[in-house]
Amino acid sequence: MSTNQNLANNIKKLREAKGLSQEKLARLADVANNTLIKMESGENQNPTLNSLKKVAKALVVSVDDLIK
Repeated sequence: MSTNQNLANNIKKLREAKGLSQEKLARLADVANNTLIKMESGENQNPTLNSLKKVAKALVVSVDDLIK
């Protein structure tokens, strides 16, 4: 499985475990909803480190936890 697919799966799994919608997580992470949707679907092949940090912080995990 590619790192990008791991990222997509991990974001979805962590988001759902916290009972968050994509829209709610995007607001908490201060990223565009479209950005989060593309990260979670694997469509965004190269998310910025800043976006990754924001999503990780909103999910209360490390960036490493998102990409492993």
